[in-house]
Amino acid sequence: MSEQQLNEQELVKYLAERSKVSAETISLVLKHEAAFIDKAQNSAKGQVVDIDSDELVDYVLKQRDVKLDEITIETILDMEMDYLVEHGFADQED
Repeated sequence: MSEQQLNEQELVKYLAERSKVSAETISLVLKHEAAFIDKAQNSAKGQVVDIDSDELVDYVLKQRDVKLDEITIETILDMEMDYLVEHGFADQED
């Protein structure tokens, strides 16, 4: 895997083009996703964190500033994972 850095603007543009959701809304979803993951990592106290995608989607849905439906959030997060795998930032797990 290369030592390249994730370009968040490129990721947001990629997701916005494919999902037809505004870049501002995509950034908001990604911000809430990051908060959820950070909270899970902090509570794991150094152990490996297993993120449940259903819990993540539910968390994002509950945020007052997110005005998307469950399917759209799932689509955005799935496309984000596809992007990360495709660009070598993540490995696809079953």
